[in-house]
Amino acid sequence: MHRPAKLFLSLRALGAPANVIMLAVQGIFRGFKDTKTPVFYIGLGNLSAVALLPLLIYGFKLGITGAAISTVVSQYIITVLLLWSLSKRAVLLPPRIDQLEFGGYLKSGGMLLGRTLSILLTMTIGTSMAARQGPTAMAAHQICLQVWLAVSLLADALAVSAQALIASSYAILDYKKVQKTAMFALQIGVFSGLALAIGLYASFGNIARLFTSDPEVLTVVKSCALFVCASQPINALAFIFDGLHYGVSDFEYVAQATIVVGVTSSLVLLWAPSVFGLAGVWAGLTTLMGLRMAAGILRLLQKAGPWSFLHEEP
Repeated sequence: MHRPAKLFLSLRALGAPANVIMLAVQGIFRGFKDTKTPVFYIGLGNLSAVALLPLLIYGFKLGITGAAISTVVSQYIITVLLLWSLSKRAVLLPPRIDQLEFGGYLKSGGMLLGRTLSILLTMTIGTSMAARQGPTAMAAHQICLQVWLAVSLLADALAVSAQALIASSYAILDYKKVQKTAMFALQIGVFSGLALAIGLYASFGNIARLFTSDPEVLTVVKSCALFVCASQPINALAFIFDGLHYGVSDFEYVAQATIVVGVTSSLVLLWAPSVFGLAGVWAGLTTLMGLRMAAGILRLLQKAGPWSFLHEEP
């Protein structure tokens, strides 16, 4: 697996600049409370990947190279379309370079970079431990991971909406609206997480067969299905808590908490697979999301910090 994986990652790295710009521009549109435009252009880009994948992989017989090229091309298509749309609404470059306000951006961005690196490192450890279980376990892990991430992103959409609404209300010190929005987002998160868990549990077998027909892989997938499904309510709340804290610019707490959570979860991932196999990997990933959720709850309960208004006497 090492050689094709190295080739795929080397080619995929060519899309890194486009991916970074794409994510940044999506954040700008979220600031405009415009979630439709990114979805539309990302959809177009993904459709281009869907068209290119079979053409390059099977038509031109490029295999893993074709898969990487298709993904990179789609990323650049999305980035160009998003920048083109943004240029109609904002000046992309100011007349003078010193007008770029790097200070505040680097401060908050640097803290969030630490948070992201912590999560990526933990996920990488999980993938590494799954790979050590053998090719069958690795294949099963990738199927579970793709389903887990795809379904979890549905909950992340709620977090994006909550973040934009809370930021606008918090900026004008409308704490009642902030509280109302936060509580509503958390309630929706619980219900959507439960709905996703039930729906996923009922259809997981059929979804897995879309990826493979190998009976050995499907058997291993089944052993991890409970973790993937049961963690959906936890994932939904973890994402929404992140959105709430971003909305009040509590980046430092999120970064520090996530680093602690990442270290703790990594220790579980380094130990559990040696005892429980692939189920141990998923126990570690579930621990990651569970602790992220717990950190979000803990911040709301603190009487100091940006959420202190929740504890004030009416």
